[in-house]
Amino acid sequence: QVQLVESGGGLVQAGGSLRLSCAASGRSFSNLCMGWFRQAPGKEREIVAAITRSGVITFYSRSVKERFTISGDNAKNTVYLQMNSLDPEDSAVYYCAAVEGTELVVSSTKFDYWGQGTQVTVSS
Repeated sequence: QVQLVESGGGLVQAGGSLRLSCAASGRSFSNLCMGWFRQAPGKEREIVAAITRSGVITFYSRSVKERFTISGDNAKNTVYLQMNSLDPEDSAVYYCAAVEGTELVVSSTKFDYWGQGTQVTVSS
């Protein structure tokens, strides 16, 4: 079993930055593929970024590429999402997710563990 706890959400003006953190416990972080998803009101949950356990392979959705960076710290069992140049369209609840394995996973249906979510609101 893996427990995930997100933090770092909040209210920010357009063009600003936030860094989300996701602390994992219960399994060795180095054996997990980690992902960040988001869900805005009335919309489906979508992948934002993902990273393999090695940290070598990453994925970004087209809408956040060049603005967001996913990274992991194995020593702290924590994955981060650095979000820059935020836009009101980025407003959503952001979820951290994990699945055991070595491969990159981007489909929400394949992630086994989810955090409770953290709200990100970007004002115009």
